[in-house]
Amino acid sequence: MNLKVIYTMLSRIMLVSGAMVALPLAISLIMGGPILAFIFSMAVAGLASVVLKKRGVAQENSLTPREGTAITALSWLFVSLLFALPYIFSGTLGPLDSLVESISGLTGTGATVIDDLGAVPQSILFFRAMTHWLGGLGIIVIFVIFVAIFPQIGRGSAKMVNAESTGPTSSKALPRIKETASALFTVYLIFTIAAAAAYMLCGLTFLDAIDTSFSTIATGGFSTKDASIAYYNNPVLELVIAFFMIISSANFGIYVEARKRGLSAITGDMEFRTYIGIVLAATVLMTISLVLQGNYGFVEALRETFFQSASLSSTTGFVSADFDQWPSFAKFIILLIIIVGGCGGSTAGGLKVIRLILLVKSFTSILKLHIHPRAVLHVTVSHERYSQDTIFRVLCFFFIYMALSTLWAACMMMDGVAFMDAIGVSFSTMSNAGPAFGQFGATCTYSALPDFSKFVVCLSMLFGRLESVTLLAIFIPSFWKKSGW
Repeated sequence: MNLKVIYTMLSRIMLVSGAMVALPLAISLIMGGPILAFIFSMAVAGLASVVLKKRGVAQENSLTPREGTAITALSWLFVSLLFALPYIFSGTLGPLDSLVESISGLTGTGATVIDDLGAVPQSILFFRAMTHWLGGLGIIVIFVIFVAIFPQIGRGSAKMVNAESTGPTSSKALPRIKETASALFTVYLIFTIAAAAAYMLCGLTFLDAIDTSFSTIATGGFSTKDASIAYYNNPVLELVIAFFMIISSANFGIYVEARKRGLSAITGDMEFRTYIGIVLAATVLMTISLVLQGNYGFVEALRETFFQSASLSSTTGFVSADFDQWPSFAKFIILLIIIVGGCGGSTAGGLKVIRLILLVKSFTSILKLHIHPRAVLHVTVSHERYSQDTIFRVLCFFFIYMALSTLWAACMMMDGVAFMDAIGVSFSTMSNAGPAFGQFGATCTYSALPDFSKFVVCLSMLFGRLESVTLLAIFIPSFWKKSGW
């Protein structure tokens, strides 16, 4: 482990992150808002960059996988602290709440502690949405910058990407990291621009459209309105947002591959077809529940359940209705789709649909082995064979996800949070979905959480976004030894 190389990389990451704060600063200068808060934050980023650079090396060598993992994990911690500063310096939030808001933004959770968004300056609202967009693809978002700044990071670059990628994904799209990152970022940018344009056509103002598109494509969920999408009461807007949430929940690699193979790369992807099936099944089941309970008419129930299905299965967290008032069965379905989440290689959180498919196929394979003990079975999805090592990793991830979710819930219950509320918040933050149930439901914020629970939520969101293993690794003492494991 070469700590000097890590310092050098972190120095450059902090410099780039600080430079991004110039965008909300420009909005403050044009429209009014906190100016010194953003300037001070940029100054802190610059100072941190200088200090880290002095502890680093002038010419770094190729990164090792361990160093790539360390840089990924520490980058998230450092940038989370940096992006908490504008909230603190502007007086918008206290230190702990600022950290919650910062991590919630970067991880795409979208759980806010701000009770009155109407009193928040436009520049801060833009900054919140921008953190969604920067954290949406994670290291891939800034990797396009990395390939220019870090010309010789070697195989560690792949490790940095893999440490932050979501779910076991196919690498069929493009063979090289640089080309893959550029292609994915291009898709990401096109989707963002298209969403913003569509939202303006639906009646949103320019900044509201930009902020909402950032949140949608990053499957984040920060809104500019306290009532979220329900504020607009616009069925057309809801359909448009649902469309972009769904396509953002697919593996972005299939869109890159579609340039060569056409639409068959998208329509033929088993994981995406399964995800669409989950959204439709959840919509049907919740519609039946609402109609039978007499809460809604059929058309209204279909409208609300489809939007909530798209929003919560994608772990975006936009709401168009108070689903906390829905029947228990509907809320049970919501909890299930929050846990499952979107597709691997997307901006969505959760266990991922590909892992669900692999778990089901592994279970059926075990049953077949009991019938045919000498059979040699393979797990294949969309004509791609997954190794036994991958299956083992999926099983381990499932265990870690459930174990950590249980731990976070237990910690919050010890802190005085009600049982069902703690369960909802735990799974929602581990899946980076945002809204939960009860006191922290669809129309509520996380501001009422006790301080210790807010710290727990910060950990839950980070572990959920980095899919646990990357963060867990840095807590192992031997990880930092020069001799390695």
